[in-house]
Amino acid sequence: MTTTTTPRTPNAIIPSIRALEGAGFAVRRPFPTANVDHYGPFLLLDEMGPADNAPGEAKGAPDHPHRGFETVTYMLDGEMEHADSQGNRGVIHPGEVQWMTAGSGIVHSELPTEKILRNGGRVHGFQLWVNLPQKAKMHRPRYQDLTKDRIPVVDIEGGQAVVIAGNAYDTAGAADTFLPITYVHVSLEAGAATTLDAPGDQMAFLYVFGGSATILPSEQSAVEGDTVFFDAEPGPLSFEAGSAGVDMIIGIAEPLNEPVVRYGPFVMNTKAEIYQAFEDFHAGRMGSIEPELA
Repeated sequence: MTTTTTPRTPNAIIPSIRALEGAGFAVRRPFPTANVDHYGPFLLLDEMGPADNAPGEAKGAPDHPHRGFETVTYMLDGEMEHADSQGNRGVIHPGEVQWMTAGSGIVHSELPTEKILRNGGRVHGFQLWVNLPQKAKMHRPRYQDLTKDRIPVVDIEGGQAVVIAGNAYDTAGAADTFLPITYVHVSLEAGAATTLDAPGDQMAFLYVFGGSATILPSEQSAVEGDTVFFDAEPGPLSFEAGSAGVDMIIGIAEPLNEPVVRYGPFVMNTKAEIYQAFEDFHAGRMGSIEPELA
């Protein structure tokens, strides 16, 4: 059911930047950039690839720590293998999501699988960082393995929506989140239009990673690599695909009105908490990834 309130007008449309992450794999980064450090609880969004790798060429992110937030990895092509200091292991396949709550501290790795290293192939996916509220920053780490059969794919007029978290198109996502968050991948054919409801007290971003879109009714254009930001205000998000269709990642959430102090892999509320995170990591209090038993 769609509201009759006038759709929102963007407050900004900002191009992404290029960066290298992990062991040297290329990403396109909508945020953080010089223009946007974070947006509500959304701390970072990286588009990994798409990269067509020769055998032995694929790179990942070897063992590294996190504290104070969540990492959400969504694969479109290829495979990544996850391991962490809590003993969790798993392969993220196309259409699947790993939602990892770093909480009080975890060491993890995300690496190409043996299959990708042996045969090469395309790797394409996203990693989103979601802040935790102060009361949950030291929550015990947890791991949600959202396999493809658990993630609803909704047919909409002229396309489809993959609902990872929250509620979109009257469909609930599979992820269990600390904050009210909607996270959805929308694909539309050329010329198709859709409207996505968003609570008036929640802000939103829309990242175009394929094709282009016109934001309605303002008629503002967003092309591949652009991120569209919407303030928390009454009204849904409405858009129309361009001549090549459009693929978009959309995030909707309540503003998190708490201090954000971030340094490298840690996101806390004070500098003292950042210093403590480094001390705890170097003292081994976040654990280590144990070798897999044969």
